[in-house]
Amino acid sequence: MTLLNPIRKTILDNGLTVVLRQMHHAPVASFWVWYRVGSRNEHAGITGISHWVEHMLFKGTPTYPQGEFDRAIAREGGIFNGMTWLDFTTYFETLPSDRIDLALRVEADRMANAIFDPAETELERTVIISERQGSENNPNFLLSEALQAAAFQAHPYHHSVIGWQCDLETMTRDQLYAHYRTYYAPNNVIVTVAGDFDSDAMLDRIGELFGRIPAGPARPPFTAQEPPQRGERRVIVEGPGTTAYLEIAYRAPAATDPDYHAMVVLDTILGGAKGMSLWGGGTTNRSSRLYKALVETELAADADCTLSSTIDPYLFSFSVTVRAGRSLQEVEAALLAEIERVVAEPVSEQELAKAIKQTRAQFAYSSESVTDQGYWLGFSEIVADVGWFESFLDRLAAVTVEDVQRAARARLQPRLRTVGWYVPTGDGPTAMPDEEAEDA
Repeated sequence: MTLLNPIRKTILDNGLTVVLRQMHHAPVASFWVWYRVGSRNEHAGITGISHWVEHMLFKGTPTYPQGEFDRAIAREGGIFNGMTWLDFTTYFETLPSDRIDLALRVEADRMANAIFDPAETELERTVIISERQGSENNPNFLLSEALQAAAFQAHPYHHSVIGWQCDLETMTRDQLYAHYRTYYAPNNVIVTVAGDFDSDAMLDRIGELFGRIPAGPARPPFTAQEPPQRGERRVIVEGPGTTAYLEIAYRAPAATDPDYHAMVVLDTILGGAKGMSLWGGGTTNRSSRLYKALVETELAADADCTLSSTIDPYLFSFSVTVRAGRSLQEVEAALLAEIERVVAEPVSEQELAKAIKQTRAQFAYSSESVTDQGYWLGFSEIVADVGWFESFLDRLAAVTVEDVQRAARARLQPRLRTVGWYVPTGDGPTAMPDEEAEDA
């Protein structure tokens, strides 16, 4: 049987992985370059370096001086961006399909020829420190960063993507350039293309432009392993504002773990179906267990949970905005009671079916456009492989009530949680929205 829009995966002689998916329903193509480097590859002294390097690649090359790339994409009616996260750094351009060669030329050029001008590097230091300080006006950022640091002791997931300010103040241009030269090499790269193109011609052109770039050094080996957590951890953050916040995080499975899809279903049952697209989305969570237990009872103004897809085990986090007049103690007790209920009692078949249906819908919405397809193909190769993306719905549909309870019992144990309180001091700015990844 011939598959509709089949995926084609190739590895070039220099180690570059190429993943292509032809989709001829619109005259548009999306080109992505994924680097296997993020805050997971950082250590004390250079935290935030991947995000900073991402910014520097928008500063130009001898062929495309600063600003020329932006103007060229705009002239051709395209969009572009870049972002850094725990496990990756990525850049993309979506253009009319007869103009997509511009994206290939630019990305091949800046993979090898980014300038890292010393003066521009210093200017960007100011920009990134300002970005960090702006985030510190958000109580959710302060609490999440403190909780993440407490939850991980040995693994680099301990650090936030933007990095600690002391490192942002002291990192040098030479350190940034060395990071670029270490990780921005074809043998550490996945190129994904989705949309209206011919696969043979596209592969030839990628080989022509990227195949000439020599492979870089072998990636530094990654050996960090988080030791077992042996008891509940707690953090308290005090700061400006009048609103209290609660966050509780448990150990989550990696994207390739057998429990992962059961945890996706559990996440939907507890907090509602989440938008999976880069552009947000999602449905109302008013039928979720957390909303009914915490918001409808007027304990909280908002309640949610988050499960990330990561290379290594990360966090399954519960976030609650405490309603005025309520205490952190009583809200925490109510949240823990709801978590204990899902551990002790199997979810119903009706809840399971609804959660799977809602998650399927969000997955479909998130992969409709060629830009979303380019994202999913590359993201899947980062955390697993393209088969992970292709089999996502089948694995989701196979989740049973027993799978959900088994995962809940294994993952939501009291000794595996980290509890964070944000205690407001009564003055200062109000919270701003969170951002999932650090964009350029």
